[in-house]
Amino acid sequence: MARDSCSALEPYALRVLGDSMEPEFADGCVVIVDPGYAPRDGSYVVVEFAGDVFFRQLVFDGERRFLKPLNPNYGSFELTPPYAIRGGVVQQVGRRRSQRKHYE
Repeated sequence: MARDSCSALEPYALRVLGDSMEPEFADGCVVIVDPGYAPRDGSYVVVEFAGDVFFRQLVFDGERRFLKPLNPNYGSFELTPPYAIRGGVVQQVGRRRSQRKHYE
């Protein structure tokens, strides 16, 4: 995941591709990712894993970690090392201010 113009700790925007996170995050919507975000159970995260980058909900099950899509047409999978959480989604950006949504 190359980010030439941002500091490693600076929030950045990503466009969601695909429908795996619908209905909360539609294909083409823009999310703000905070690399300094401390992920917790239920957080929306961006993760580098197995040579790909995923945007999913992080689910804890004891010591195990899973990436879960919101769309039931896709399956969850367990995160096993090595992987890197690149940040948590803190905002969904809409065309209008009223369409913006914040996440913790």
